[in-house]
Amino acid sequence: MQNTFTLQPFPSFQAPANLKITGNIARHDNLLTISYNLLGNIQQVNIAPPETPQRKNELWQDTCFEFFLGAKNSPSYWEFNLSPAGHWNIYRFDNYRQGMQEETAFTTLPFDVKHNSDSLDLTFDVKLDKIISTDQPIEVAITTVIKSMNGDVSYWALSHKGAEPDFHLRESFVMKLAQLT
Repeated sequence: MQNTFTLQPFPSFQAPANLKITGNIARHDNLLTISYNLLGNIQQVNIAPPETPQRKNELWQDTCFEFFLGAKNSPSYWEFNLSPAGHWNIYRFDNYRQGMQEETAFTTLPFDVKHNSDSLDLTFDVKLDKIISTDQPIEVAITTVIKSMNGDVSYWALSHKGAEPDFHLRESFVMKLAQLT
């Protein structure tokens, strides 16, 4: 079963006008598939050109598609960062913003990016077997950081639960996915 989503900008930050971020997410046999669609006047978004993909830190400083994944009833979670340039990283946390370390179970993280005049599409598949067992239900927060051409940054998520943008808040992991066969 595929779940569709629409991300909302954090209310007190200036988001570029006429942008929309939608997509879908599914989990089948522990394969997680996510696609993001950035639609609208994307010329106002600072989008890094494609490069040779590498694991890089602090991708969230620029336009970055992200999701946070945790096993139900566990305080630990993972942060996945995907740059339109092709760069990536995964961090593991023991608890809310504690024990951050690169997740070494993954050495590559391929994904596809299609850049059109009025949209950017990012599609990503990952086998979760290295970090989550097939029978564990997962909770996901789908997020995006948008950096505009003028340097303004806006924070987009399924749900904003804090007084400030904070993708790490576990109550923001609102998408619930059991394994489907």
